[in-house]
Amino acid sequence: MARKNKNNNLSTFVNTILSIFGENPFRPMNYKQVAKIMGIRDNAGKDAINQLLVNLLEQGKLIEERPYRYLLSPELIHEYGPKKQYVEGVVDMKNTGKAYVIPDDGGEDIYIAPNNTGKALHGDRVKVAMFPKRKSKKNEGEIVEVLQRAKSDFVGIFSLSHGFAFVVADSRTMPTDIFIPKGKYKGAKNGQKVIAHLTEWPNNSRNPFGEIVKVLGTPGENNVEMQSILAEYDYPLDFPKAVEKEADSISEVIKSSEIKERLDYRNVFTITIDPQDAKDFDDAISLKKLENNTFEVGVHIADVSHYVKPDSAIDTEARERGTSVYLVDRTIPMLPEKLSNMVCSLRPDEEKLTFSVIFIMNNNADILNYKIAKTVIKSNRRYTYEEVQEMIEGGDGEFKDEITTLNDLATKLRDKRMKEGSINFHSEEVKFILDENMKPVDTYVKVQNEANMLIEDFMLIANKTVAETIGKNDKFKDYTFVYRIHDEPNPEKLYNFIQLVSKLGYAMDISSREKLVKSYNTLFDTVNGKGEKNLVETVAVRTMAKAIYSTVNIGHYGLAFPFYTHFTSPIRRYPDLMVHRLLEYYLFENKPSANQEYYEELCRHSSEMEKRATEMERESVKYKQAEFLQDQIGKEFDGLISGVSKWGIYVELVNSKCEGLVRYNSLEDDYYYLDEENFRVIGQSYGKIYRIGDEVRVKVESVDLIKKQLDFVMVKKNNAKKKRKKE
Repeated sequence: MARKNKNNNLSTFVNTILSIFGENPFRPMNYKQVAKIMGIRDNAGKDAINQLLVNLLEQGKLIEERPYRYLLSPELIHEYGPKKQYVEGVVDMKNTGKAYVIPDDGGEDIYIAPNNTGKALHGDRVKVAMFPKRKSKKNEGEIVEVLQRAKSDFVGIFSLSHGFAFVVADSRTMPTDIFIPKGKYKGAKNGQKVIAHLTEWPNNSRNPFGEIVKVLGTPGENNVEMQSILAEYDYPLDFPKAVEKEADSISEVIKSSEIKERLDYRNVFTITIDPQDAKDFDDAISLKKLENNTFEVGVHIADVSHYVKPDSAIDTEARERGTSVYLVDRTIPMLPEKLSNMVCSLRPDEEKLTFSVIFIMNNNADILNYKIAKTVIKSNRRYTYEEVQEMIEGGDGEFKDEITTLNDLATKLRDKRMKEGSINFHSEEVKFILDENMKPVDTYVKVQNEANMLIEDFMLIANKTVAETIGKNDKFKDYTFVYRIHDEPNPEKLYNFIQLVSKLGYAMDISSREKLVKSYNTLFDTVNGKGEKNLVETVAVRTMAKAIYSTVNIGHYGLAFPFYTHFTSPIRRYPDLMVHRLLEYYLFENKPSANQEYYEELCRHSSEMEKRATEMERESVKYKQAEFLQDQIGKEFDGLISGVSKWGIYVELVNSKCEGLVRYNSLEDDYYYLDEENFRVIGQSYGKIYRIGDEVRVKVESVDLIKKQLDFVMVKKNNAKKKRKKE
C-alpha cells in the first residue's frame, strides 16, 4: 500500500513538472528554474528534480533545446499546455495567403499563418484558437471554425483545362481557386468572366466547390467589367420582377384630394440645381421675398415615403441595397427607374409631392422661424451647376436675381458654419469624358465651386434642422431617430498625422478643438496646389472616424453640429427614407417611439452598404484610369510622388490624377531603401532621395486592365528637360 502511495506521489510530482513546462511551451528551463517555480530550495530536492528531468528526456517527454535546458515535447502540448483561448472576429485575408483576424472585442489583431487559415475567406466571421504567446511576438492563432461567410458569390475567370474547371477569382483577397464540377458550367467558355457560387468545401479538398450562376462575358469589355465590380460586392445587377411590377403599378397622376392635404407651393419660385447628367432630382429650393428684408426659403425633398410603403417589394429591395451606386459610366439606382427618374424626380413644369423644411430668414441668413410640412411644388427651371456658376460670376441668365439672392444667403450660412467650427475637408473627384463605347478619351478633376456649395449649404441646414426638431425637443428627444454621426479624431491616428505634417514642414495646434479645427482648415488652404496635397488631405480624413448612421446621437464632429441627420436624398439613400417616415410618425401621426433595435440594425446595414458603394465607385474609377492609359504605354507625363511603400514609389499624374507604381527594381541607378518614418526613399550608394510631393517625370511602362494596376518608370532629369523643350 505504501508503495502505491509512493508511486502516486511520484506521478503527481512528474505531472507537476510537465505542467510547468506546458505553461511555458517556448521557454527552455533547467532544473534550478523548475525547482524555484515549485518552491524547492534544498539541494537534495533540486538533485531529485534534475534526475527526473533526465528521465523525462530519455522517455521522450522533454526535449533538450540546448545543454541542460529543456522544453516540453510537442506531442504533449495538447495535454499539458495552457488551456486554449478562443477569440471571435473578422478575417482580413492578404493575397499572400496569410491573414489577420480583427477581434470582435477590439483587441490586437491576430496573425494567422497561411497553413492555419482553414476554410476561411476574406471578411468571414471566424473562431480562432489562440497560440501561447511567445515573448516579444504578436498575437497568433489558428482559425478553427467559420461562423458566418461574408459572401458566397465570386467574380473571376473561368478556366477549363484537361477536363477540369476552376474559377480564378478577380479579388486579390481570395486565396484559392474555386473548383467547378462538370454539369455546373452553365455554358461558360474558357477565359470568360463569370460569377461562381460557392456550394461546399469538402474536408479533404484544398479548394472550395462551386457552380457558375452567371456568365458575364469577355474580360476587358466595359459592360462586363462594370457588372463584375457590382457582382464582386454582392450588389444586385437587376431589380426582381416583383419590384418592377409594383413600380409599374404606381400612378404618376396626383389625386386632388392629396394636394388639398398639403401646403401648396406650385406658384412659388422653385428650382433644381444638379449635375449635367443627373436624372434623379431629389431636392429643390424655393424663394419668396417677404417684408422687412426677410425671405422664405423652402428646401423641398421628393416625398418618396408617399409612394414606397414599409415592407412593400420596392421597400424591401431598397432597404437591402441601402444606397444608389454611381459608377463612372452608369448609375445603379436604389429605386426602380419609374420612381427615381420619373414619379419622384422633381422635374421642371411637373407637379410633385415633397417633404419640406420652410425657413424664414433675414438678409443675414439668420433663421427667424421654420416649419416642416408636406407640400406640393412645380419647379420653374432645372439648372446645371455650370449655368448657376456662370450667373454667380456675373454672367446673364434666367432668374438671375433670385439665384444671386440664394447664393448670398448660402454664403452667409457657410461663413457661420465655418466660424462655429466646421472642418472644411477638401476632396478631388476624377471625372471622365467617355466616347459612344464608354471608352475614356480624357479626364478632368471636378471642381467644387460656389454653385455646388449653394446647394450643399441649404441641404446642410435642412438636415441639421430636422435632427434638432427631434433631438432637442423635450417631447421627442428620447424617441428613436436616425442620426448621421461623426466621432472625434482617433488620438493615435491624430498623433501620427501631426508627425507626418511636421516632417513636411507644417504645424498643428491640438490644445483645443477650436485650435485643431483652425489648424486643419489652415493646412488645407496651405497645401492646395502642392505635391503633398493629396497625401495630407487623405491622411487627414483617415484621422477621423467614419461618419455613420446610428440611433445613438453623439453629434457630427466634422460639421460641429450637435444634431445632424440625412433628410435630403431619399431617392438614393435609404436612411433618408427612414428619417421621412419617423418624422411623419412623430410630427403628423402622433405615434409613440419606434423600435430602437430595429432601426439601429437598419442604420448598421445602411452604413455598411454606403461603405461598399464607395469602394465600388473607386474600383470603377481605377478601371477607367487603367483603360485611359492603356493607349498611352511608352508616353511620358509629369507627376507628383503621392506615396512610398515597401513595393515602390507611387506617382500621381498631374493632369489625369491616375496613380501608378514605380517599382524599386526599375530604379537602375542605385539600390533604394524605404525611410518610412520620413515618407521618403533613399539611394544607398549615392544618397538620392525621393520624397512625397516631389515633382517627377515618368513613363507609362505597363497597364494591367483586369487588376486595374499601372506601372511607371522614372525618366532621368536630363531626358525630362529635353522633352519639355520639345513640347
